[in-house]
Amino acid sequence: MFRVDLNQNRLSRLSQKRFADLNLRERDHLQEWLANQPDALGEELLIIQKEFDGFDETRERLDLLALDKDGNLVVIENKLDDSGRDVTWQALKYTAYVSGLTKTQIVDIYQQYLDRYAGGGNAAVRICEFMEVEELEETVLNPGNDQRMIFIAANFRREVTATVLWLLSRGIRAQCFKVTPFTFGEELMVDIQQIIPTPEAADFMIGMSSKENEEKAVQNTQKKRHKLRLDFWEATLDQFRDDGIDLYRNINPGKDHWLSAGSGMRSVPYQMIFGRDEARVELSLQRSETAENKWVFDQLFVSKDQIETAFGAELDWRRMNDKKASRIVYSEPFDGFDRDAWPEMINWLSAHIQKLEKAFSVPLSRINQQIRNHDNETG
Repeated sequence: MFRVDLNQNRLSRLSQKRFADLNLRERDHLQEWLANQPDALGEELLIIQKEFDGFDETRERLDLLALDKDGNLVVIENKLDDSGRDVTWQALKYTAYVSGLTKTQIVDIYQQYLDRYAGGGNAAVRICEFMEVEELEETVLNPGNDQRMIFIAANFRREVTATVLWLLSRGIRAQCFKVTPFTFGEELMVDIQQIIPTPEAADFMIGMSSKENEEKAVQNTQKKRHKLRLDFWEATLDQFRDDGIDLYRNINPGKDHWLSAGSGMRSVPYQMIFGRDEARVELSLQRSETAENKWVFDQLFVSKDQIETAFGAELDWRRMNDKKASRIVYSEPFDGFDRDAWPEMINWLSAHIQKLEKAFSVPLSRINQQIRNHDNETG
């Protein structure tokens, strides 16, 4: 680092020093500098306590406790020339300790700080001014698991930086600031730089962490739904066996929201659908050619009245002209994610899949024979 002399238009090198060489101490010097100038860490922070020891059944003390503009608590751990090996473990403990602090407790902690170090003042009013709200009730302090950690030292050991990077990858907000003292004659200067994550990479890393967390949440949701569907289909097939339904006798339960059984026509299965808010039975036309599906649908539609009479209700005929497949559907509202609703849901599926098979077996057999005759004629 250099000092610029504009009068001489020259640079003068500053002398990099160690804190120990300057007889500077962590608590008396670095901590005081940051407590009185917290924006040296690159953002607006409100220091609400130093040497905080308000932990149950422990005499440990964290260096500085602050609030950020989002109301998150920030644990700040200061070291001098060396970060030490255990600073991340210390900060994690302190962060866990303060994670349960309520708004009332935070105000009380800050009030103690003001009374002891700042000549008094109204903590609630000061917090409102910092958070830019009229009333304390308008803001949330220490929300959820959004507590943060800031580490400050002249040099960081590898085990510390590796841990901080791992925490960042798991969506836990942690930062490392390198503080370096310099002298020029009798002048003392310090350079404070964020090194993890680098300012340029911070938004990217937070974005990647959010993306990973979102993906994990989706994967966990999928696993839960797969397990739910598997349980439902197992219960359904057990009930079908008790009811003597042969249609699904050789079908195994799966994790999909549907379960298919053959109708006697290739790629035109009977299907049961397990939905979040409904159960369905349907005939699904899934032949490889769009024209074949539409032709089969149209042939069945000619017999619509007879089919619905045999079924006992009006069906939802979905030709879906813009898609390859077609469907003929009958549904009923259910809360599929409520296991208590499953017995009624399964009884409904049992009754209506049998009705669907009965209503379509003859028309499908007739159409299937037409297809065979056509295939035979065309070789």
